[in-house]
Amino acid sequence: MSLPIISADQRLAERRGIKGAIFGKSGIGKTTLLLTMAPATTLFFDLEAGDLAIEGWGGDSIRPRTWQECRDIAVFIGGPNPALRDDQPYSQAHFDAVCDRFGEAAALDRYDTVFIDSITVAGRLCLQWCKGQPEAFSDRTGRPDSRGAYGLHGREMIAWLTHLQHTRAKNVWFVGILDEKLDDFNRRMFVPQIEGSKTGNELPGIVDEVITMAEMTDEGGKPYRAFVCHTINPWGYPAKDRSGRLDAVEEPHLGRLMDKIRGPARPAAERLAFGLPTQSPDTTTI
Repeated sequence: MSLPIISADQRLAERRGIKGAIFGKSGIGKTTLLLTMAPATTLFFDLEAGDLAIEGWGGDSIRPRTWQECRDIAVFIGGPNPALRDDQPYSQAHFDAVCDRFGEAAALDRYDTVFIDSITVAGRLCLQWCKGQPEAFSDRTGRPDSRGAYGLHGREMIAWLTHLQHTRAKNVWFVGILDEKLDDFNRRMFVPQIEGSKTGNELPGIVDEVITMAEMTDEGGKPYRAFVCHTINPWGYPAKDRSGRLDAVEEPHLGRLMDKIRGPARPAAERLAFGLPTQSPDTTTI
């Protein structure tokens, strides 16, 4: 048996899905982004029961109400992880059991994109489930242990996100609420609204794209919505573009954004370019 090296031609010919997270304040229009997606090939993972915003959109949806259902749908979408034992979620045994209930996983082949609205609600369902597990109670007193519950919650959420990230053939977009807070030095900062800190801290490293859907104003003071896509941005919004194809600010149209991500790659010299200050910093003191 030879070493299973994947050649450059094979890698470039693979069908690769885009994994991304879109954050924005409540009411900015995140769910409405579904209207920019092809209904026939998009599956709406509806956790918020917020489909009033997309009334008239002709796509299919699923409506999980428990964390167990979220895990079952994730393994049904992503397939089994061969590295896991049969007693673990996302294992071959888990996948087989889910297929016995839902039917053949090939039923999802017609969907290119899974739109999960929202990761904020998924985190709440996960925490509710974690609070009933043995890890959430003290071995010595039997009383609830919030540290154990939140520790389990972080592991569960990261496992769920990572499994969906490894669904290579499909696009998966997570939508979440963005909170504005002040740090210890009274500076404004933006953080995803997700229970616990582990998921919010590690999510940007898991997905390919992190987009903030923000409200901005033009030169005349008129407000408009936009996608902020670059990590280095003057507003401090969470953002990341692993593709290297996006501008710092893009129009809030998810369909066209995905087309741009799949477009021709920029030359390596441009992607690795960096700029130095053209002027010395002002050292004048008052």
